[in-house]
Amino acid sequence: HEREHDREISELAARHAEEMEKLRAELQEEQRHQLDELRQQMAATHRAEHEQAQLQSQALHSLELEALRLTLNNMHTSQLELTQSNLRKEKETALVELREMLNDKRAQEVAILQSRHQLEWEKIKEQCLKEKEDL
Repeated sequence: HEREHDREISELAARHAEEMEKLRAELQEEQRHQLDELRQQMAATHRAEHEQAQLQSQALHSLELEALRLTLNNMHTSQLELTQSNLRKEKETALVELREMLNDKRAQEVAILQSRHQLEWEKIKEQCLKEKEDL
Protein backbone atom coordinates (compact mmCIF):
# COMPACT_ATOMS: atom_id res chain seq x y z
CA HIS A 1 0.00 0.00 0.00
CA GLU A 2 2.85 2.31 0.90
CA ARG A 3 4.66 1.51 -2.33
CA GLU A 4 1.57 2.19 -4.35
CA HIS A 5 1.10 5.41 -2.46
CA ASP A 6 4.75 6.38 -3.20
CA ARG A 7 4.28 5.45 -6.85
CA GLU A 8 1.12 7.62 -7.06
CA ILE A 9 2.98 10.48 -5.42
CA SER A 10 5.84 10.00 -7.89
CA GLU A 11 3.42 9.98 -10.80
CA LEU A 12 1.61 13.04 -9.43
CA ALA A 13 4.94 14.80 -8.90
CA ALA A 14 6.03 13.90 -12.45
CA ARG A 15 2.69 15.09 -13.89
CA HIS A 16 2.95 18.20 -11.78
CA ALA A 17 6.50 18.83 -13.06
CA GLU A 18 5.32 18.22 -16.66
CA GLU A 19 2.40 20.56 -16.28
CA MET A 20 4.61 23.18 -14.63
CA GLU A 21 7.09 22.91 -17.53
CA LYS A 22 4.24 23.11 -20.02
CA LEU A 23 2.79 26.17 -18.21
CA ARG A 24 6.27 27.81 -18.12
CA ALA A 25 6.65 27.23 -21.87
CA GLU A 26 3.15 28.67 -22.50
CA LEU A 27 3.90 31.60 -20.23
CA GLN A 28 7.21 32.27 -22.00
CA GLU A 29 5.45 32.02 -25.38
CA GLU A 30 2.75 34.44 -24.19
CA GLN A 31 5.41 36.83 -22.85
CA ARG A 32 7.31 36.61 -26.16
CA HIS A 33 4.08 37.28 -28.05
CA GLN A 34 3.19 40.26 -25.83
CA LEU A 35 6.74 41.59 -26.12
CA ASP A 36 6.56 41.34 -29.94
CA GLU A 37 3.20 43.16 -29.93
CA LEU A 38 4.62 45.83 -27.65
CA ARG A 39 7.66 46.27 -29.93
CA GLN A 40 5.39 46.55 -32.96
CA GLN A 41 3.18 49.09 -31.18
CA MET A 42 6.22 51.08 -30.11
CA ALA A 43 7.60 50.99 -33.66
CA ALA A 44 4.23 52.10 -35.06
CA THR A 45 4.03 54.87 -32.45
CA HIS A 46 7.58 55.93 -33.26
CA ARG A 47 6.78 56.03 -37.00
CA ALA A 48 3.59 58.00 -36.35
CA GLU A 49 5.46 60.48 -34.13
CA HIS A 50 8.21 60.79 -36.73
CA GLU A 51 5.67 61.40 -39.50
CA GLN A 52 3.86 63.94 -37.31
CA ALA A 53 7.16 65.71 -36.61
CA GLN A 54 7.94 65.75 -40.34
CA LEU A 55 4.49 67.17 -41.12
CA GLN A 56 4.93 69.84 -38.46
CA SER A 57 8.38 70.62 -39.81
CA GLN A 58 7.02 70.88 -43.35
CA ALA A 59 4.15 73.07 -42.14
CA LEU A 60 6.60 75.30 -40.28
CA HIS A 61 8.84 75.44 -43.34
CA SER A 62 5.84 76.34 -45.51
CA LEU A 63 4.87 79.08 -43.06
CA GLU A 64 8.42 80.42 -43.02
CA LEU A 65 8.49 80.43 -46.83
CA GLU A 66 5.13 82.22 -46.94
CA ALA A 67 6.39 84.79 -44.41
CA LEU A 68 9.53 85.33 -46.52
CA ARG A 69 7.41 85.63 -49.68
CA LEU A 70 5.16 88.22 -48.02
CA THR A 71 8.16 90.13 -46.69
CA LEU A 72 9.77 90.10 -50.13
CA ASN A 73 6.49 91.17 -51.71
CA ASN A 74 6.18 94.05 -49.21
CA MET A 75 9.78 95.09 -49.86
CA HIS A 76 9.18 94.95 -53.62
CA THR A 77 6.00 97.02 -53.27
CA SER A 78 7.83 99.58 -51.12
CA GLN A 79 10.66 99.73 -53.66
CA LEU A 80 8.17 100.23 -56.50
CA GLU A 81 6.40 103.00 -54.58
CA LEU A 82 9.73 104.69 -53.86
CA THR A 83 10.75 104.38 -57.52
CA GLN A 84 7.39 105.81 -58.64
CA SER A 85 7.77 108.67 -56.18
CA ASN A 86 11.30 109.39 -57.44
CA LEU A 87 10.17 109.24 -61.07
CA ARG A 88 7.27 111.56 -60.30
CA LYS A 89 9.65 114.05 -58.65
CA GLU A 90 12.08 113.83 -61.57
CA LYS A 91 9.20 114.35 -64.02
CA GLU A 92 7.97 117.38 -62.08
CA THR A 93 11.50 118.80 -61.94
CA ALA A 94 11.97 118.21 -65.68
CA LEU A 95 8.60 119.85 -66.42
CA VAL A 96 9.51 122.87 -64.27
CA GLU A 97 12.89 123.16 -66.05
CA LEU A 98 11.23 122.79 -69.47
CA ARG A 99 8.60 125.41 -68.56
CA GLU A 100 11.35 127.81 -67.41
CA MET A 101 13.34 127.13 -70.58
CA LEU A 102 10.27 127.73 -72.78
CA ASN A 103 9.42 130.89 -70.85
CA ASP A 104 13.01 132.13 -71.28
CA LYS A 105 12.89 131.32 -75.02
CA ARG A 106 9.52 133.05 -75.35
CA ALA A 107 10.87 136.08 -73.51
CA GLN A 108 13.89 136.14 -75.87
CA GLU A 109 11.63 135.84 -78.92
CA VAL A 110 9.34 138.58 -77.59
CA ALA A 111 12.40 140.79 -76.98
CA ILE A 112 13.66 140.07 -80.52
CA LEU A 113 10.22 140.77 -81.99
CA GLN A 114 9.92 143.99 -79.97
CA SER A 115 13.38 144.99 -81.13
CA ARG A 116 12.46 144.31 -84.78
CA HIS A 117 9.17 146.07 -84.32
CA GLN A 118 10.98 149.03 -82.84
CA LEU A 119 13.47 149.02 -85.74
CA GLU A 120 10.68 148.78 -88.32
CA TRP A 121 8.79 151.50 -86.49
CA GLU A 122 11.88 153.68 -86.56
CA LYS A 123 12.37 152.90 -90.24
CA ILE A 124 8.74 153.72 -91.10
CA LYS A 125 8.97 156.86 -89.02
CA GLU A 126 12.11 157.93 -90.86
CA GLN A 127 10.47 157.08 -94.15
CA CYS A 128 7.47 159.16 -93.19
CA LEU A 129 9.66 162.08 -92.22
CA LYS A 130 11.62 161.73 -95.44
CA GLU A 131 8.42 161.66 -97.50
CA LYS A 132 7.15 164.70 -95.62
CA GLU A 133 10.35 166.54 -96.35
CA ASP A 134 10.16 165.52 -99.97
CA LEU A 135 6.66 166.80 -100.17
